[in-house]
Amino acid sequence: MSLIPYALMRPALFAMDPEEAHDFTMQRLAQSQNTLLEAAWRQPQISDPVTLAGLRFPNRVGLAAGLDKNARCIDGLAAMGFGFVEVGTVTPKPQPGNPKPRMFRLPQANALINRFGFNNDGLDAFLHNVQQSQVRRRGKPLLLGLNIGKNAATAIEDATQDYLICLEGVYPHADYVTVNISSPNTKNLRALQSDEALDGLLAAIAQRREELARQQGRRVPIFVKIAPDLTEEQVQVIAATLQRHGMDGVIATNTTISRDAVQGLPHAEETGGLSGAPVLEASNRVITQLRQALGKDFPIIGVGGILSAADAVSKIRAGADVVQLYSGLVYTGPALVLQAAQALKNLR
Repeated sequence: MSLIPYALMRPALFAMDPEEAHDFTMQRLAQSQNTLLEAAWRQPQISDPVTLAGLRFPNRVGLAAGLDKNARCIDGLAAMGFGFVEVGTVTPKPQPGNPKPRMFRLPQANALINRFGFNNDGLDAFLHNVQQSQVRRRGKPLLLGLNIGKNAATAIEDATQDYLICLEGVYPHADYVTVNISSPNTKNLRALQSDEALDGLLAAIAQRREELARQQGRRVPIFVKIAPDLTEEQVQVIAATLQRHGMDGVIATNTTISRDAVQGLPHAEETGGLSGAPVLEASNRVITQLRQALGKDFPIIGVGGILSAADAVSKIRAGADVVQLYSGLVYTGPALVLQAAQALKNLR
């Protein structure tokens, strides 16, 4: 078990600016992973294997993309007991993201708002960091998802090329690739969820994936990450499009632009994506609609609003196969990984 309870660390972290606290934490993880200091947060990995999209997930709790955008802390995050870790979003070229401040805590609601805007060091640096990771070379069961997006400066009509550049780069190193078309913080990005745009993007990705599979002798599963701010009709169209182009799974959901659950709270009107507890209900609604539209066998990764083991269970009951955490780690700490993994194992 971890040596330092998160409850002792949280007050100091919450006294810092949210983004500074994030950067501080990730820097410490990067410096301390694969050293004796890793014992400060190391936890056992619950064994609860499940096979999805041809992949054997060691357990049903993963890390959502966005926490480790540059893939610097894969080994340190794996030590928390995750069955799978997803890093990114990466774009072809480095970009600074949106102006600061761009991350806000809403502790009364166990929520965060961010408008980072895919700040990252670019594809080359990302791939270098992925290749430096040691955890899988050491034989520990862990799946690695690599999440790809487009540069802010790339016109939306040229977005497909950015995704194809990233897909080709990450393909040799990923257990699965996630196509992020649902961040609210890159201008017009969510327009890619519309019928015609999504059809064109996924057709191009599917074609390039088949080319890469022939060249490299392995077919890497592709997941698509969607927003919670969708109507049931939009969800049905997206579900049909995913199946038509042979996508292997869907991640539901990203952050929300709705503020209904946090009205009147400090920072509630900040622009950006709202995550944490207020997203749980909307995310579960989309998961349920996806399951109805996709049938029982299409893989769904549920993410959004998990702050307890019971929240993780609600995702599975809504129709997800596995779950991912992010904001819950900020408010609850790494113990949430073990609690959620054990609760999901107990469902069997």
